[in-house]
Amino acid sequence: MVGETYDDRQARAQGESGHRLVPHTADVRIEAWGTTRENCLVEAVHGMVDCFSDISAVRPTAIQRAQLSETSDDDLLAALLDEVVYRLEVPGQVPVDVELETETPGGAIDVRLAVADLSAVEITGAVPKAVSWHELHIGPGPYGWTCSVTVDV
Repeated sequence: MVGETYDDRQARAQGESGHRLVPHTADVRIEAWGTTRENCLVEAVHGMVDCFSDISAVRPTAIQRAQLSETSDDDLLAALLDEVVYRLEVPGQVPVDVELETETPGGAIDVRLAVADLSAVEITGAVPKAVSWHELHIGPGPYGWTCSVTVDV
């Protein structure tokens, strides 16, 4: 990705997954990468959570499930992050971990979110309110999959 550091390139070349937050006017820009599409999506969720909280000392209290059946990879990225925003706003839950399973009947993606109550999490920034479609992208690259998305806070 444009602007990546030497360390980012080395990590990707070695097959590591990861994410980073990139400065963006009034919003948060997340870049994530992984060896597979699913790893990249998981890292995008971790990036979204990291943009506003410190969950290092938090343990999950429940498992929440969702099924996503989006037609494109970009739609899938947006739907997954929208699910995180929904969990934050409605039941007040923060994903501590996430797993994706693509082997479901009908081609849907099974999402399992290990969540904790928002009240148990140390808030370090503005909580995400929406996912922007402007410059949202996910796709394969030379070292696996990469994605980038802007989150409205």
